[in-house]
Amino acid sequence: MRVGERAGAITVLPQDAVSGVPIRPLTLPRVGAVVAAVAVVLELVWLLAALPGAALVSDVTATAVAGWASYACARTMRRHPAPLRRFWALLALTMALAAGGRLLWTVDRLRAGELPHTPLIGAVFTAGIVTGTAALLAALTAPRSMVGRARTVLDGVIVGLALIPIGWVVVFRDIAAADLDDPLRTFGLLYPMIDLMQLTILVAVAGPARPVWPPLTLLGASLATRAAADAVYVSLVAHGSYAPGHPIDVCWPLSYLLIGIATTRPPPPTCDGAEEIGESPLPSWWRVALPYLPVGGAIIAVVLARRPTGQTPTLVFVGMMALLGVLALRQGLAANENLRLVARLRRLAYTDQLTGLPNRLMFNRRLRQALREGPPVAVLLLDLDGFKQVNDRFGHATGDTLLTSIAARMRTAVGDEGTIARLGGDEFAVLVDGDRPVAPERLAARLLAALQPSAGEEDVGVHPSASIGIAEFGPQHATHTDLLRDADIAMYAAKAAGKSAYRTCTPALRESAVTRAELIADLRRAVDERQLHLEYQPIVDLATGAVRSAEALVRWRHPRLGLLAPAAFLPLAEETGLIVPIDRWVIHEACRAAATWRVRVPEATVAVNIAAAHLRRPDLIATVTAATATAGLAPRALTLELTESALIDGSEAVLERLAQLRELGIRIAIDDFGTGYSSLSYLHRIPATDLKIDRSFVARLDTDARAYATVEMVTRLAGAFDLAVVAEGVETEGQHEAVTAIGCLHGQGYRYGRPGGLAALEATR
Repeated sequence: MRVGERAGAITVLPQDAVSGVPIRPLTLPRVGAVVAAVAVVLELVWLLAALPGAALVSDVTATAVAGWASYACARTMRRHPAPLRRFWALLALTMALAAGGRLLWTVDRLRAGELPHTPLIGAVFTAGIVTGTAALLAALTAPRSMVGRARTVLDGVIVGLALIPIGWVVVFRDIAAADLDDPLRTFGLLYPMIDLMQLTILVAVAGPARPVWPPLTLLGASLATRAAADAVYVSLVAHGSYAPGHPIDVCWPLSYLLIGIATTRPPPPTCDGAEEIGESPLPSWWRVALPYLPVGGAIIAVVLARRPTGQTPTLVFVGMMALLGVLALRQGLAANENLRLVARLRRLAYTDQLTGLPNRLMFNRRLRQALREGPPVAVLLLDLDGFKQVNDRFGHATGDTLLTSIAARMRTAVGDEGTIARLGGDEFAVLVDGDRPVAPERLAARLLAALQPSAGEEDVGVHPSASIGIAEFGPQHATHTDLLRDADIAMYAAKAAGKSAYRTCTPALRESAVTRAELIADLRRAVDERQLHLEYQPIVDLATGAVRSAEALVRWRHPRLGLLAPAAFLPLAEETGLIVPIDRWVIHEACRAAATWRVRVPEATVAVNIAAAHLRRPDLIATVTAATATAGLAPRALTLELTESALIDGSEAVLERLAQLRELGIRIAIDDFGTGYSSLSYLHRIPATDLKIDRSFVARLDTDARAYATVEMVTRLAGAFDLAVVAEGVETEGQHEAVTAIGCLHGQGYRYGRPGGLAALEATR
């Protein structure tokens, strides 16, 4: 026994005695399906055996199975979710009309003794065709718009009309015209075409998604069965060889049975109204070409259907005229859809989807047009300050809401005096052209005022400030990109001025930005072209005067600007990320130099500065170990100097990385101690070996008692933590005597020697 829980109730399912598989009890829909299937099989046996009353058995079975299918569809309609109820309701009505029509057919046949073709029966079956088609269009995968539904129906009608001349050539070519004079009889001959029309609609409705919902597959099998049965029936009737009770009669109740079986399938998982995440797949080529494939055969069939007299049969002629009309209507719908699609694509191409503002592409087009019409033209480039923090703290949904709010405020502030666009991310632009009623500076001030956070926004920190750069078109601008570049330069100048401000681009700003950009471009080539070199400043043992250590300092031999100090290019390297490859080069070069120096001074060590960005990289350990191994340098001969700010910004991973370096033997020095965020807790956590007192304290030793006390206190503190102290910036004899009296072990500065090559280190005392 297995216990299963469903809908809050506990159900005990019996198990098979041999396999142990739970046996699910037959539900009412399954029982009905089994009974209906047995009835269809019995009918087939009865008809094949030509037993007495075959026609009546055929009619009764078809009526009963259609009635059961109608009941099953109605019952499923009540059990399935709301989006499917209309689909099942229309199918229930279709099956009810099929049962009613078959019942009328049976009564009239028994009374008249011949095949009944009455207006009432035709009207009932026609109503069933209409409701069946409506059921297909009510499926979940069917088009939702009226135009889409009309297009789908027209595709089916095209297939049906194209099959009229084909059916004429195959079935009715040798049939006398007098046999088709009865309109009701002629309409009955169109049933196979109508079945194929509905089957075409079903294929279009099912869509390209896989797998197809099983009820739609069963419905397709039902339509295919009915189309085959109607085609054979029409052929037999046309040739006068059909009699009620023919074995083909079993196909109609079989088609109804398939619809009834479809009701036992569960609803699709997407019918709960949830939004689909994946992108809808494109239809295959044959689905697009399906309505038009039979048209070629219809054209050939029209030629073959012509009588020896040169006349075209009336039914074929009328069918082809109707086909041409439907094709024209279908192409008209396609042309209208194409126009709507082009308009939508244009909106998507030129509009920002989040804010509804023009996007970068549209802004550039309007800017070029404004420049062609002539000045005055000005561009205001706005960038939000701290927008990333809003996304990181509150999430991207809040960030999107904020961008929408900012766009609305900008519309209100600018009005008709400029064109607003969102260029991307948190960057906006305003184009002011023509006879502008307001100066760009005044408009920028209005924008800054409009973007000021309200009291509630300021309290929770969900509203960043903005920086605005202004550029006005002038002789120095050749294209619209030059104008945008100047606005960008001014915007970054506004950020540098403290943010929440605006700046206008001036020749000085432009020249500074161009120079900076050129220097960055040159710096990218400096490492590859061997323009960098190292100089070494000695670190002196104050007790003996010996030089056994030096700090490696990088210099840049610029091909145009000459020798540049680190302060001239290292900040740019840190901003652009070039500091990491420069650091790697410095580490390798310093290790090779130290290995050479240790040949003459076995106890010599070298110190290298490490940037904060490099400290956060997980490959730092691999870089250091590779440099020492390649140079053949003992790890204890290398000291990595780290600033306090770099250590404060570090995470637990950084501290763990430093601990691994110490385990390898690498020494760790805290550089510029006293100028950063000095904290005793960091001295406990950082595995440092050396502490370098900043030169700002050493420079005041012989004039400021507080500086003397600070250096003395730091030296004692370092002694308590077992750290070797290096006094930086010792330039005078008085400073040398002070750091020596305080007890500093090592000194560094111009008093002992300026940075130079390795040869100068040996002569330094």
